Amino acid sequence: MIERHQLNAIPRVPESLDVSLTGMCNLRCRYCFYADEMATLGDLPTDSWLTFFAEAGAIGIQRLTLSGGEVFTRPDLFTLLDGIIENRMRYSILTNGTLISDDEIAALEEGKRRLRLDLIQVSIDGSSSAIHDLSRPPASFDRALRGLRLLKEDGLPVTARVTINRHNVNDLPNIARLLLDDIGLRSFSTNSADRFGSARCSGQGVLLSTEEWRIALRTMAKLSRNYPGRISATAGPLAFAEDADRIEGIMASGGTGLPGRGTLSACGGIFSKMAVLHNGAIVPCNMLPTMIMGKIGFTPLDDVWLHGREINVLRRRYETPITSIAGCTDCRYASFCTGGCPAVVYARYGRLDAVDPGSCYKKYRAENYVPLRP
Repeated sequence: MIERHQLNAIPRVPESLDVSLTGMCNLRCRYCFYADEMATLGDLPTDSWLTFFAEAGAIGIQRLTLSGGEVFTRPDLFTLLDGIIENRMRYSILTNGTLISDDEIAALEEGKRRLRLDLIQVSIDGSSSAIHDLSRPPASFDRALRGLRLLKEDGLPVTARVTINRHNVNDLPNIARLLLDDIGLRSFSTNSADRFGSARCSGQGVLLSTEEWRIALRTMAKLSRNYPGRISATAGPLAFAEDADRIEGIMASGGTGLPGRGTLSACGGIFSKMAVLHNGAIVPCNMLPTMIMGKIGFTPLDDVWLHGREINVLRRRYETPITSIAGCTDCRYASFCTGGCPAVVYARYGRLDAVDPGSCYKKYRAENYVPLRP
């Protein structure tokens, strides 16, 4: 959590960048936040990305998180990785895993590619094809699982991300057993499907209902106890359960709030990173693709980081009290609240001066609260 006094201490450059290398993907998942219309924008060519990596490295950016689309659809991916490495940066890869084969594993071992690799995250949304493939195209589970196993067997730093949705909410214990016990991952992370991208249209088929959210809360709380420290979340049911547990403990001790809260302060990323879309557009976050602040090759990264209008609008949300938001003026939990992810708020309302109802602790406490410890 970024506290208010840090608003005047923004670093000279972001520590990291989220870089969507391509809008193309070999899958069409039902909840993907990188909406279909993004694919029509066109990918930057190899030389443009290499020039950009040189600029990013020169100003002191340390890490890039590479995603898409699907990064392994780019035939020049390993040339791009070498460009990142040449400019003294580290990288992570987010992938659906289906295109990873022995050839990709061998390529990742060449040069300094393994040395500079922080993490590869593979999306797994079920313990079997019968579940996973309900929210992803047919036959994707077996390919994703093969890719995940190859990465693990080679000793590469690999994890998985489970997006909790209507199709897999009752399969979560089986998914945990598959990833942690069978495959032997150290850990995996979770979030939940929200109304971004393709889920704007197919949301009724993938988004959790109120009752399914309760099921997810109870299940994730139990799994967190059964696998201590091995399941993480920054959003979704487990994150809410963990935050609720913390708030309950503070209130039981007579506390009335938490430092750095009580304003629209949910997003700390805007003080440490920003994003670049596959067409070169610079945005505060890849889940806010319409908030374009410039374009690589034309707009200096360090300038847009400090002076970009859109990212500073997001930073100024930290100065907006929760009690100034309609419906929150007399909330007893306002000093514990951060307002929720601004991208979720913007997707729901088309504006930023609002609170995500999915992050409302008052509503959460009344309807969903499940203690992490029994």
